Amino acid sequence: MKAQEWIELLQLKAHPEGGYFREIYRSDERIPVDALPGRFKEGRKFATSIYYLLDKNDISAFHKIKQDEIWHHYDGKGCEVFIIFKDGSLIVKKLGLDVANDCSPQIVVPRNTWFAARNLDKESFSLMGCTVAPGFEFDDMELAEPQGLLAEYPEHAELIKQLS
Repeated sequence: MKAQEWIELLQLKAHPEGGYFREIYRSDERIPVDALPGRFKEGRKFATSIYYLLDKNDISAFHKIKQDEIWHHYDGKGCEVFIIFKDGSLIVKKLGLDVANDCSPQIVVPRNTWFAARNLDKESFSLMGCTVAPGFEFDDMELAEPQGLLAEYPEHAELIKQLS
């Protein structure tokens, strides 16, 4: 299938960080705020998951969330996920089914790290799933302000400019 077919069949909508998404799961049980780490100001659902698609030159712009996020690959050529840690170190994880070429069908993005993604093949797409626990709320996400990120991590200036 092609990206546009997936977008239509899965009823995906534009995502604020780039690409397309639709929430497909939100647990019906809730974790009370006093059982969560202090970074959470109110309770959260046990877990949430979405479909997420990047088409051709789409990017997932640099952002961070308060939880670990597990990415799963479903279709397309795959993508590379860039993760910047607080100490400025950068790792690149390849998400996809081409395991012989350093891809993995599942990766984890650690909480509170800046991360962004783009397709490995600009002529293709990546259909993925993202699972978050405790469950994701939009106030858990911080989109990077490019100038602030550049000031904090000047060694990654070119990448930040491309993915912000």
